[in-house]
Amino acid sequence: MDSEKIITVFGSSRRDEGSALYRETYELGRLLAQAGYAVLSGGYNGSMAAVSRGAREAGGRVIGVTCAIFDPAPPNPWLTEEIRAPTLLDRLAIMLDRGDGFVAVRGGIGTLSEVTLTWSLLQTRSLTGKHLVLLGAGWQPIIAAFRSHTDLGASIAALARVVLTPGEVVAALDGSVLRSSQYAIRNTHYAPEFTPTGAPTHG
Repeated sequence: MDSEKIITVFGSSRRDEGSALYRETYELGRLLAQAGYAVLSGGYNGSMAAVSRGAREAGGRVIGVTCAIFDPAPPNPWLTEEIRAPTLLDRLAIMLDRGDGFVAVRGGIGTLSEVTLTWSLLQTRSLTGKHLVLLGAGWQPIIAAFRSHTDLGASIAALARVVLTPGEVVAALDGSVLRSSQYAIRNTHYAPEFTPTGAPTHG
């Protein structure tokens, strides 16, 4: 990669460290850093900490966009750079503006709002030359519900690509063609590779 690109990752703040989803998001961060991407997230706990940790332990640049509304909650300790936003709208604007691509893992209503706004901006070509990738099988019924119960058409739905592994995320961001036969859920794929070294020391 000639110059560093930043990938914005959306996800839940409520993700236990021992969960499979935490390990999957950790692996996502590790692979993104190894592919030469900087990782940007909301900067706090859960999935944000997992992707930050994976990227940091792989030697990557890790950016967190924190928000005054959550004070005094501290950012996660794996950030190499913190950007402070005064409001949630400012925070989201920074995450969208700084990202060269976008990835969402399973989350709550906050994650869903981030995904749908990103999706809408891609539809209106306000974010040009960028990709939105949704990691996990759980996104497929959500898109199906949108197709069934809203006016979302096939061409707009196609702006969000669903993949099932962190490796496929990197391939999608790199513009690689994914084969439909790769859509197989592997529940224990990440556990053997999950060997975090703990929080970094400062000073």
